[in-house]
Amino acid sequence: MSALLAPLAPRPLAARIVVTGAVQGTGFRPFIFRLAVSLGLAGSVRNTSYGVVIEVEGPEERVTELARRLEGEAPPAAVVRRVDVAWVEPQGAERFAILESETGPEPVVAMLPDLATCPDCLRELNDPDDRRYRYPFLNCTACGPRLSIIEGLPYDRPLTVMRAFALCPDCAAEYDDPRDRRFHAQPVACPRCGPRLAFEGRDRDAPPGATYPLEAAAAVVRSGRILALKGLGGYQLIVDARDGAAVARLRARKGREAKPFAVMFPSLDAVRRAARVGEREAELLTSPSAPILLLPLVDRGAVSPETAPGLRSVGAMLPYSPLHHLLLARLGFPVVCTSGNFSEEPMAVEADDARARLGSIADAFLHHDRPVARHVDDSVARVVDGELLVIRRARGFAPLPVAVTGDLPTVRALGGHLKNTVAWSQHGQIVASQHIGDLDHRLSLEALGRTVRDYERLYALRPVAVACDLHPDYATTRLAEASGLPVIRVQHHHAHVAAAMAEHDLAGEVLGVAWDGTGLGTDGTIWGGEFLRASATGFVRVARLATFRLPGGEAAARQPWRSALGVLHETMGEELWTLDLAPVAEARGRREVLESLFRSPGDAVRTSSAGRLFDAVASLLGLRQESRYEAQAAMLLEQIAAPVTAGAYPFTLREAPGGTGDALVELDWRPVVRGLLADLGRGTAAPVVAGRFHLTMARMIGAAAEWLGVSRVVLTGGCFQNAALLSLAARELRARRLTVVAHCRVPPNDGGLAIGQAMVAAHQLLEGGG
Repeated sequence: MSALLAPLAPRPLAARIVVTGAVQGTGFRPFIFRLAVSLGLAGSVRNTSYGVVIEVEGPEERVTELARRLEGEAPPAAVVRRVDVAWVEPQGAERFAILESETGPEPVVAMLPDLATCPDCLRELNDPDDRRYRYPFLNCTACGPRLSIIEGLPYDRPLTVMRAFALCPDCAAEYDDPRDRRFHAQPVACPRCGPRLAFEGRDRDAPPGATYPLEAAAAVVRSGRILALKGLGGYQLIVDARDGAAVARLRARKGREAKPFAVMFPSLDAVRRAARVGEREAELLTSPSAPILLLPLVDRGAVSPETAPGLRSVGAMLPYSPLHHLLLARLGFPVVCTSGNFSEEPMAVEADDARARLGSIADAFLHHDRPVARHVDDSVARVVDGELLVIRRARGFAPLPVAVTGDLPTVRALGGHLKNTVAWSQHGQIVASQHIGDLDHRLSLEALGRTVRDYERLYALRPVAVACDLHPDYATTRLAEASGLPVIRVQHHHAHVAAAMAEHDLAGEVLGVAWDGTGLGTDGTIWGGEFLRASATGFVRVARLATFRLPGGEAAARQPWRSALGVLHETMGEELWTLDLAPVAEARGRREVLESLFRSPGDAVRTSSAGRLFDAVASLLGLRQESRYEAQAAMLLEQIAAPVTAGAYPFTLREAPGGTGDALVELDWRPVVRGLLADLGRGTAAPVVAGRFHLTMARMIGAAAEWLGVSRVVLTGGCFQNAALLSLAARELRARRLTVVAHCRVPPNDGGLAIGQAMVAAHQLLEGGG
């Protein structure tokens, strides 16, 4: 938001303009140079640790025009957060210059994410007359590596991994020319002076007839073997996506039994032939962020079913680096492109690590000698009602900050145990790391530690406190307790709500509908279907889904039949054993043990989890009794759900039994289960039942929000990755004239927890005078 130009003296002739946001490394200074010269203005522009500073002199109306135009005409990759203008005394400058960068004690500039190859660079890549023809590492100020090469701020070549590559005269001339689009493009390089590829087969040799590493790599993929390719942010595993045997071999070696693989297509037309691509989807696939996008398949023969077993969708992406473009152009067919790791480990980033960890997976390696400063996975997103919904925030999105109102104290927020990210509040922003992953593995914990040290060094952060989840057994909780800093514990679902509030810079009170798998509540029970009257500093739990017992506790996340049995027992008691349903058949051999659990209140965990309720319905419909990856059953339920606008099952709102002093509304879903069972007994098709269930859950949200009387409703938590639920719930709420807030660039799942924790902890410190 631009500050008003309010002159302190009549007709001033000089101004100091400070631009903050993600503006360094985007061609912003050359843009300012060209704009100032075109307006006949003198002065200078430079990078600093807190933003881009412009000193400009000339006629008042032209200075004003520069300030006005710089925000609207900024380079596409730039994210201008604020423009501050102050009138100053003229210094008698005679020309406009780009000055050397200036460092400061506490950087607040935003590091840019890695950006997909721009159209100009792509034309050069394919132009036989260009000196960078088929060069795998070409880039300019509009594209190329950023986060994956930065080692210090401000963003200048000596503070990146590129300092090891001395510029040749031609590249140096471009780098020093303000009129060139490669002016101070820090990763600038060419075949004479830049990074190079190297192929390594199992026998350390290229296959016969291969004269170029890329040709050898393409030959490996064509033959159905597995290639480990060093990309922008680390190694990736590549295999022919049409070859079911090759994909199955990758699954077996990588230890990824059924979880969907991302598929990289050679062109947008190829994606369109395979999947349904709307205008918004095409825009995102070809954008600088270029995420993996979840799309419905229309041609199931385009890729092997092994890429996403049981699903009628594909995680589609386009080549986003010159290396990927060159490889896919040679192959001409879609490939699986997945992180170079064993399942749930962080990806390998350097050759020796890749050989040690991927040697039993890959048949060959395509290395290069540009170091990777930190691992960066691919982002995952989908489009819901025309709006972006980021599910995994990494390349293309991280670490762009979330701008918030107020000067926040610096808090380190360690996130959750799954889909981990780390975040820091700092002045008027929250900076969040790229996706780190689940913390069940020693290497993931080491990656978390490196990320904390890395960001705090880059930004010169000195946290005054550390925030974590309430759960005492999370690795992040133990790390917080060992940090030596004051610990602020933030309830899981409050953090989800606060993450959405931070993303949209919301102040005041909202009704947060936080639906997910599980999170520890303030009463020591397992929450997951919550309605919180929340602000940035606190919350009151005002409603929840009715609770049910989870026989086996955490095992229910992997075995949906356990959730189904808990739901059936809550609905009909021991009559459940008379039902001819898949989960009952699955459990019949364990009946005695399970009945014992249900009779003993302390032996079966009670939960209000919406996620487990979705799992239960998937089990009742016979879709899945064992989940081979997180949320598999719920994903299958969403996939088969027929779009319905009528026929919702009945439910009731009631006062929660056994309250703790606060008025608590409970949404009783037992009538829903009875209606669902009646439908199944009548032979109603599973897609119709699934559609009615989704509609009913959305109606519950609408009814509860109307009852509770809060005008702004935030939809958050992992359940709102479900496009059908999110779309239906938003429609129900808008029909009641309520304002709906949903996630966009911050994941609704646990990948957003750190941002919410930082938001809550920082505001609690402010409120307490900390």
